Amino acid sequence: MNAFTSTGDSRSGGRIGAAATPTIRHPANRRRAMSRIEELAERVERLLLRHEEVQRTNSLLREQLASITHERDNLRSRLNAARSRIDVLLERLPREPETGDGKALLDDVAADGVLRSVG
Repeated sequence: MNAFTSTGDSRSGGRIGAAATPTIRHPANRRRAMSRIEELAERVERLLLRHEEVQRTNSLLREQLASITHERDNLRSRLNAARSRIDVLLERLPREPETGDGKALLDDVAADGVLRSVG
């Protein structure tokens, strides 16, 4: 016997004359399933758009980082060149002052660590 015309076997739930559950879902269930699939597809689309946006942002941030890194390296180079020039100028300064005014200036600096104008 088939399940749709069964009159009392265990497949029909033991009810006499009861029709078995059809294999095709009710249209409302199908609509809900399609709605859920469409909702999921929409969410996936939004996720893909967000992913592309994050990739563009990441690319821009990498470009900014490269630019700032280059600027930092340039500033470090300029700082080192300035330090070198200052070191050369400091080496050119006389160690012992030749006049009394220079001696007073060095004494002032040695006393409190502050360079002041003399005279």
